[in-house]
Amino acid sequence: MSMWRESNVRGLRLLGLIAAVIVVVFAAGRSAASDTSTGIQFGLASWYGPGFHGEQTASGEIFDQREMVAAHRTLPFGSVIRVTNLENGRHVTLRVIDRGPYGRNFRKGTIVDVSRGAARNLGFIKRGLVRVQLEVMNVPD
Repeated sequence: MSMWRESNVRGLRLLGLIAAVIVVVFAAGRSAASDTSTGIQFGLASWYGPGFHGEQTASGEIFDQREMVAAHRTLPFGSVIRVTNLENGRHVTLRVIDRGPYGRNFRKGTIVDVSRGAARNLGFIKRGLVRVQLEVMNVPD
């Protein structure tokens, strides 16, 4: 085989490999997003409160950091979730009223932001992040 043809074949193989990786990455992203609408998820929880207290959430509700509410990136507003702290077994039932988590915590693997009141009940106010199981209990129609 000529040198030109050999380098073309290698280039096409590399291009095919890159295309396959892109397809896998996009497929994985789509299935992960659809898995958030039902079932059980595992990841980290963070909490938010003082800076957002009294502000309007993405759902239009006013955020009260003492209520049992949460922010999730994809679940419909009004969804009811059960969040369990995997380190101490404590759990709370929350209503999704906001979008998040975003930024640094999301990149660390955070799947839900809970209100300060929920974090207190779950026992992780001081730590800020904790490993959790999130179970979708009810999704509104």
